[in-house]
Amino acid sequence: MESLAEALGFDSDQRVLILSADLLGSTHAATAAGITAMREGSATTATLMMPGVWARHAVDRITHGATQRDDIGIHLTLNAELDCFRWGPLTQAPSLLDGDGGFPRTVSDLWDHADLDEARRECRAQLERAQLWGVDTTHLTTHLNALQQRPEFFDVLLDLACEFDLPIRLEGDAAESSAGFPFRRLAGEEGVMSPDHHQLVRGGARRHLDQVLADLQAGVTEVAFEPALAAEELRAIDPSATGRIDDLAVLTDRSLQSRLDKLGVERIGYRAIRDLQRSRR
Repeated sequence: MESLAEALGFDSDQRVLILSADLLGSTHAATAAGITAMREGSATTATLMMPGVWARHAVDRITHGATQRDDIGIHLTLNAELDCFRWGPLTQAPSLLDGDGGFPRTVSDLWDHADLDEARRECRAQLERAQLWGVDTTHLTTHLNALQQRPEFFDVLLDLACEFDLPIRLEGDAAESSAGFPFRRLAGEEGVMSPDHHQLVRGGARRHLDQVLADLQAGVTEVAFEPALAAEELRAIDPSATGRIDDLAVLTDRSLQSRLDKLGVERIGYRAIRDLQRSRR
């Protein structure tokens, strides 16, 4: 069977890397850092959180401030995990709110109380708003993996991926085992593509990067970062701020590209995967 890398035009043993800057739109610090990581650093894609209070600003930067097309996925969001900084649904969705008017802080709280029809409407609204604002969406991701690890929520994610014909970021075998159902196979049966391997480095990539590169396997691997500017507001609201600030330093370190070149690692974004997926419909 042809591998994803081969379908994209690479040799079967080629190591291909996607470097993602996540959480654009959540804060100004994350938005500015993500765009910087793509345009001045090594990031090849980014994800946009549409319920975030900085989403409109992020889209303005993406759609009007670029000389080239940025590679942007929609980070479908049904949780707001920070204690003192809240975001909530775009739709009228009482089951998606916790006691203080934001999304639930934990995934388990979401799973226990969310109405699936409300979750589906909310996720579609996030995608449609991005489309209305002019975002050329390349893929889907899911905040805190909330839509990946339960079958009924994964159905929402997969249905939207099929409807909008977009690839999905999905975790690998260990996450499938934990979830207890074959979400990667289910996506593949619907013609929805995903990178072969995925690693999220949440706020503090530097200490992991050497090991990630040393263990990089043949095929397409995505490594997701959460870069942010060194802003006092971010330090006040996010306990992982120090690591996220360092994520930006890692992605904008000019030596990273030369390291990847020496290792023979190719970099791509999701647009190539999306276009391949659509060409096979």
